[in-house]
Amino acid sequence: MYKEKTIAAVVPCFNEEKQINQVLSSMPDLIDYVIIVDDGSSDNTVSTAESVCQKDPRRFVLIKHSKNQGVGGAIASGYQWCRDHEIDIAVVMAGDGQMLPSDLSRIIEPVVGLRADYSKANRLLSGEAYAKIPKSRYFGNAMLSFLTKIVSGYWHVVDSQSGYTAINLKMLKLIDWDKMYKRYGQPNDLLVRLNVYNARICDVTINPVYGIGEKSGIKIRKVIFTIPPMLLRMFFWRLKEKYIIRDFHPLVLFYLFGGVAGLASITLLTRWFVIRIATGLGPELTFLSWMLATIASMQFTCFAMWFDMDYNKSLKVSEVDSKPPANTF
Repeated sequence: MYKEKTIAAVVPCFNEEKQINQVLSSMPDLIDYVIIVDDGSSDNTVSTAESVCQKDPRRFVLIKHSKNQGVGGAIASGYQWCRDHEIDIAVVMAGDGQMLPSDLSRIIEPVVGLRADYSKANRLLSGEAYAKIPKSRYFGNAMLSFLTKIVSGYWHVVDSQSGYTAINLKMLKLIDWDKMYKRYGQPNDLLVRLNVYNARICDVTINPVYGIGEKSGIKIRKVIFTIPPMLLRMFFWRLKEKYIIRDFHPLVLFYLFGGVAGLASITLLTRWFVIRIATGLGPELTFLSWMLATIASMQFTCFAMWFDMDYNKSLKVSEVDSKPPANTF
């Protein structure tokens, strides 16, 4: 236990036979349970995990998926076990060894101290991030983090793709884990769902870990065509759930007007080009209407974002605030 809280580490793994033994053997003593979720591995991951479980069956639990569901599906299975067993805090520590046990206490401290419902590692603000993280992943992560700010409403959260996280029992019980996105967009999906329940979130800055033998299963070309549509779908879902069903806020109207004006802008610009190509002359009234529609779209959308940012500012827990107060005696 850690400060009278039961802690469970959820370890999703898929073909991690080279790293899993080191990950499991390095689990800190403060972790009460280690939930290993094998996501249909085809190597010796399961046999390695089973040998560890046999040594301490009370502490180590192995969940096996007959089919590969994706990292999100593996995490969901671990979270469901923690929820059903009334675990106070569930931490995700991947089976590839990229999440250092030495950072664990800093990750869970905001949640243990009841200042946050969810905390996550932030690798992008580390001074070593640009040098250590492969450039394609660095810039892709930065872009997805920006989009996730808009989609989730957590404008202060950076490094949305980080999987080193801690979540409390309250949120474990509120979220429907069967509906969570099961692939590599899982952290983005989860942030949106947490926002609907007004979960307080803390970003904890850590140094990134690469080059230790891990093998990424992310295929950039595939992710480009799967995560953006999921983000768009979750954006509209959050607006509906949070600002229409649970509590009405006019920002949904600003987003609506911004979207309508944006479509009008695209239509007018297309019309201008078609006429210009056909006649050699671009109609001035169409061009002026396009400018007005573009300005209106930008203004409505920016106001909607500002309203969203203001509404959710109370959900920010800074890393400084999450630290225990100093002993003044």
